Amino acid sequence: MEATVIVTFLVLAQFVFFGVQVGAMRGKHGVKAPATTGHEEFERMNRVHINTMEQLVVFLPALWMHALYANPLWGAALGAVYIIGRFLYRAEYLKDPGSRSPGFTMTITASLVLLIWALVAAIKELL
Repeated sequence: MEATVIVTFLVLAQFVFFGVQVGAMRGKHGVKAPATTGHEEFERMNRVHINTMEQLVVFLPALWMHALYANPLWGAALGAVYIIGRFLYRAEYLKDPGSRSPGFTMTITASLVLLIWALVAAIKELL
């Protein structure tokens, strides 16, 4: 379970880091709160942050269900894929939103594998 706790911390730290970057882009481009539109660079970073939040809603429960019913170390490895995928998504989206697919695919795949693996493991426990 320690690996799951570490991955959870890293994922949440990444989310906070992306949020800090949104704030920095607000300052850099003079986008006053509560505005969510303005300079394109700000809008892109804001979308990265929001999309990351949307992904966390699936990823974190899937990670913990996997840790409880399947294998915490494999879950942590998939968590590392998720984290790397989010950084890749960020880099791609800031450069060109149309090029974000590889990073997005890594993160959604990690989440779905965790979710399905956890479900199968939980069903096996019932049988």
